[in-house]
Amino acid sequence: MYSTDHLDIPPLLSAAGTVRLPGSKSISNRVLLLAGLSEGTTVIHDLLDSDDTQVMLAGLRTLGCRVEAIDTETGFGSLSISGLGGRLDVREAALFLGNAGTAMRPLTAALAMLAATQNGCFELSGVARMHERPIGDLVDALRPLGCRIDYLGQPGFPPLKLLPGNEPLDLSVPIRVRGDVSSQFLTAMLLALPLLTADQPAVVEIDGELISKPYIEITLNLLARFGIKVQRDGWQRFVIPSGSRYQSPGSIHVEGDASSASYFVALGAIAATEQPLRIEGVGTDSIQGDLRFIEAARSMGAEVSGGAGWIEVRRGRWPLAAIDLDCNHIPDAAMTLAVMALYADGTTRLSHIASWRVKETDRIAAMATELRKLGASVVEGADFIEITPPTVWKAAAIHTYDDHRMAMCFSLAACNALAGQSPAVPVRILDPKCVGKTFPDYFETFFSVAHTRPEWIPVIAVDGPTASGKGTLAGVLSDKLGYHVLDSGVLYRATALAAIDARIDATDEPALAALAEGLDINFKGGVVRLGGEEVTSRLRQEDVGLLASRISALPQVRQALLRLQLSFRRLPGLVADGRDMGTVVFPDARLKVYLTASAEARAQRRFSQLATMGLSTTLEGLLADLQDRDARDQNRAVAPLKPAADAVLLDNSTLSIGSSTETLLNIWSQRSSFA
Repeated sequence: MYSTDHLDIPPLLSAAGTVRLPGSKSISNRVLLLAGLSEGTTVIHDLLDSDDTQVMLAGLRTLGCRVEAIDTETGFGSLSISGLGGRLDVREAALFLGNAGTAMRPLTAALAMLAATQNGCFELSGVARMHERPIGDLVDALRPLGCRIDYLGQPGFPPLKLLPGNEPLDLSVPIRVRGDVSSQFLTAMLLALPLLTADQPAVVEIDGELISKPYIEITLNLLARFGIKVQRDGWQRFVIPSGSRYQSPGSIHVEGDASSASYFVALGAIAATEQPLRIEGVGTDSIQGDLRFIEAARSMGAEVSGGAGWIEVRRGRWPLAAIDLDCNHIPDAAMTLAVMALYADGTTRLSHIASWRVKETDRIAAMATELRKLGASVVEGADFIEITPPTVWKAAAIHTYDDHRMAMCFSLAACNALAGQSPAVPVRILDPKCVGKTFPDYFETFFSVAHTRPEWIPVIAVDGPTASGKGTLAGVLSDKLGYHVLDSGVLYRATALAAIDARIDATDEPALAALAEGLDINFKGGVVRLGGEEVTSRLRQEDVGLLASRISALPQVRQALLRLQLSFRRLPGLVADGRDMGTVVFPDARLKVYLTASAEARAQRRFSQLATMGLSTTLEGLLADLQDRDARDQNRAVAPLKPAADAVLLDNSTLSIGSSTETLLNIWSQRSSFA
């Protein structure tokens, strides 16, 4: 997951390939709570690993549920949860639930009932935005039962205190729940009431029109899997029969998130011009209502096919068709339509979306604000939004409001070249880590299927003499920008190490070139693997460094490694460190940096570095060696070491890595489209 302050997405031209979706947030947190309330052990497969599921799991652990990982190689993978069987093991606790409405609302209902009937006392709180999200209608539905709930802050909003009851809970009259604010209120009641129905039925009646009905269908489907057969009279009356009690299904699979699928369906509709974009993990057999997003995408022109567990999308009609759609059935996925509307042939109107205003942010206002930044014309109302595509697109820094769906939706705006924008413009996503709420690896997945011209992918080239700090500086820059990193020195050292192991003579240029061409190397997070074996420390040995310096002057070796170096230019960008990055490998790099630290300063750094590794050497010897290498590198016949004509010269002899990084980031910012 990207942890940078912002992420710049270059203009995109096409999309193709296969993505595998994470588990559904809506299903994951419902299943977690149901497993926690049931008796016995439930094994959950393909559970979403996200901020929202983390807080639900933390809450269940606090309440006494035993949670064990079965497969930890791919996120959570599979978990087993030993449930409470409706009996409190912990009768007093404070739960922090972040900004997870799918945790706050159901836990409020379940713990209010358990506290009232089993002498419990619980406090529920979250982040500041959660304390702005209404919960008063749920509290108003619980109090007539006899549940005691106090507001610890503003009435109608979390945080809450749930207290022991003064008398038995009363199910003799229907429980009334408001349906026109959030379907999570009804879901919370339906998930919690089976705690009380062993000997009596429970009836829930809806006041007003129920919104987001597909999410209630998910709730009813999952309740049935845990043994609760809810009887439904239209969408106004729900009955949980007497004798209903939770029964663990033993194991349950979480299907991929249909809301997350919407971004890739949209990407395919916009950019899958030659090959299809395949989405795996959710398909036409899904129980999630947001799969009906496909109908809306088709109405705009997408070509969509699918089966059990998969969907394939191609671009069809172009430009997309503007639509006028009642979005009550897909309230979350409808946000994706708002950005698809940027590629339509007229004004798109999305209505019946009042629930957007009480989500992670006021999504109608947020969407209108950010679409206007791109150049769109927008009209917003209490429960609708109208979008007219830009005449001229603008490079925009998109504020995400700590809302995962804002970040993911607006990644699609990077396809503006396909809308005829010239020159195409990049898109900046502020606080990209907010996608951790539901899809921590969203941007990595997005970039794996999005494509563009290599020259549109920004490169920062960092060059300089041996021991000038190129690698360390490049690593920090890449972390700050969310870019890939290429340590070309590692490639030469790896070739040298492989040559030493294979006993290839340093003068056998053809053999060395063949070795370099077939180099099986991977470096990530400071760990280097050669042929599957970790060689990080061996690459720093002096004999390896000396041989790397010699073979780097061999034309055939350099040519063999050039293609490998160029392959590192991948979305969203690259920081390339090493010999000749700005002069030979990436002469079109947007920023070229040449470090000019003195030989004395570099020798002192290397001496200190080796000392921390427990290696014995002398400062004088290191200085002489560096001076010899400098002379050899600067005077070699092929690509002598020198700064590019347009390089920024940075003497970092007395600068810390932090100071050097800040200097270069300021220069980079001034050269960006968002200056």
